[in-house]
Amino acid sequence: MSLRSNRIGEQMKKELGDIISRKIKDPRIGFVTVTDVQVTGDLQQAKVYITVLDDSKREDTLKGLSKAKGFIRSEIGSRIRLRKTPELLFEFDESIQYGNRIESIIRDIKEDEKSEE
Repeated sequence: MSLRSNRIGEQMKKELGDIISRKIKDPRIGFVTVTDVQVTGDLQQAKVYITVLDDSKREDTLKGLSKAKGFIRSEIGSRIRLRKTPELLFEFDESIQYGNRIESIIRDIKEDEKSEE
């Protein structure tokens, strides 16, 4: 990824957080955190990684964001000066869950070692 696409990704991350939390009133969308935005080198697509506070609302949140994609994209376009606003692709950020899983495995191993002593 180029420096420019990184910079645009960071700017989009900040703006998306604001747009999703303040502008969208869809009841399907729960408490969403934008964890990362990866923009392709040609600035045509942006993968938006999100986490949701309530795991039971994951699918509803994704549906709500997909429905509002056009609005979100136009908001981004008006806030960030680009010739063409990237196409938005929303995905769940699995890295936090992955990290928690690793942490719990390590904790279990340590507890097993203590009980064997």
